[in-house]
Amino acid sequence: MSLARPSRFVDQDRLWRRHEELARFGATARGGVNRQALSPEDAAARLQLVDWARPLGLTAKSDAVGNLFLVLKGRDAALSPVLSGSHIDSQPTGGRFDGAYGVLAALEAVEALLAAGLRPRRSIEVVAWMNEEGSRYAPGMMGSAAFAGARSLADILAVRDADGVSVEAALACMPSFPPVDLPRPVHAYVEAHIEQGPVLEREGFPVGIVTGIQGKRTYRVTVTGEEAHAGTAPRGERRDALFAAMDIVSALRRLTDDPEGLVRFTVGAFTVRPNAPSVVPSSVVFSIDLRHYDAGILASLGDRVETVCETNAGVCHVAVEELSRADPKSFPVSMRDRIRAAAGALGIPHRDLPSAAGHDAGYLHLACETGMIFVPCRDGVSHREDEWAEPAALADGARVLTETLAGLADCAP
Repeated sequence: MSLARPSRFVDQDRLWRRHEELARFGATARGGVNRQALSPEDAAARLQLVDWARPLGLTAKSDAVGNLFLVLKGRDAALSPVLSGSHIDSQPTGGRFDGAYGVLAALEAVEALLAAGLRPRRSIEVVAWMNEEGSRYAPGMMGSAAFAGARSLADILAVRDADGVSVEAALACMPSFPPVDLPRPVHAYVEAHIEQGPVLEREGFPVGIVTGIQGKRTYRVTVTGEEAHAGTAPRGERRDALFAAMDIVSALRRLTDDPEGLVRFTVGAFTVRPNAPSVVPSSVVFSIDLRHYDAGILASLGDRVETVCETNAGVCHVAVEELSRADPKSFPVSMRDRIRAAAGALGIPHRDLPSAAGHDAGYLHLACETGMIFVPCRDGVSHREDEWAEPAALADGARVLTETLAGLADCAP
């Protein structure tokens, strides 16, 4: 490594400016971002990333599931690459930092390494994973799941959005780049991300070393009853899907109530049909998002979801479909030590903490040595248009990432 630390070439103003420019693609009136996976806004944002990367000598490539890679070629082509990035798709009323920071921090780290006169022995690839959020195509983290071999390409390509557009059809409308294999060997992966929680800001730490990710199980529940006239159908003869769904949700809430408050149970989507004021609802479809840090507790609660739904459906029929399952992850101590050493060498205060939210790193953990770097966000707010992170915090995280990547990729003058 050169005598000067490459992290000193991280440009805070450039990193901030790129966040502002990327946020133009899908910008909302309230300062947030609506950049759905495989949308025209996503396509335009990808092209912007490529425009920033090409003058640095990076080559844009993509795989069959639509993951975008910006490749800095290493000195030894026989070695597997080091990856760093996140995602650029958003929630419908999302913020400008969730996901995008990880991609832009990785790009900034590569630019800093080059400015320091260093070249990696292993190739470094800045990656933007396809559909992390799962807001248009469910479930999320499709790109990283396919990359890690956790989901089949055929299964992902067949998924359709609310308008009936398949992933395969949407991919055909995205920018085309030279192809790379799916899956393929990777040496290591490091993801920088805003915390999406209040710990770092509350305790005054600029950087967090992520110990792991809590587990998650998601479900789609369909309750089927029968339409009836709101004024003439006797209450005792109704098959009211909404009342049944309410009873089910209440029972699930009781199931997931714990004194420590560690269980995360959310019903975030609730669709009633025919959704008419004078008609007894004939069907309800709702989502379940269940999370916990302990694999045993998550398994126990998740395995009881279907029984609780059936027991409380009354005269209605209920069908429960598990959409995704991800066990809690613990990142390797060796990677955490590496990131911690980088922060310590730079004199940046830091602390260990787990991630309460899911990330693409959870799937990469299946394929290679993986780690995450957190930076604080204001009030812990995320998945909202007022999501915010300070420029200095973003730069600190990028500096730690730069030093970490320099070691992993064996950078030298």
